[in-house]
Amino acid sequence: MKFINIIGTTGSGKSTFARQLAQKQQLQYIELDNLLWLDDWQESTNEALFLKLKIAMKNAATGWVIDGLYTRTTTMMMEKVDTVIWLDYSFHINLYRLTKRTLGRVISQKKLWEDSNNRESLKMMLSKESIFVWLFKSYPKNRKNT
Repeated sequence: MKFINIIGTTGSGKSTFARQLAQKQQLQYIELDNLLWLDDWQESTNEALFLKLKIAMKNAATGWVIDGLYTRTTTMMMEKVDTVIWLDYSFHINLYRLTKRTLGRVISQKKLWEDSNNRESLKMMLSKESIFVWLFKSYPKNRKNT
């Protein structure tokens, strides 16, 4: 277990678990969202994302834990992954965790990722692009694909 991918629906605790596992196993932690998101909620192009991911994986050649999985990064990551851990919790647990996390971030206004200026806001939380809308859309699909 040297090249690990932690997957699960939003709110499942991927980042928290991945950070803890990486620390315990003395592996590099790679936060996929940090590679994707630019300032002001702009997404990296596929080319830029692939390059950042390739560099991060190469720089952690002795082992890494990556949280998350985007369809577009699957091939690149799965060439190296030797272990996949899927955090599979009930909808209510994911919703509770997501609510707690998001409200905490709205209140604290802490930057979400080191490489961008993005912060949670009430406006974003209540928008059509909300992480909550994503949970309601993605959870049933993820359950169906099990």
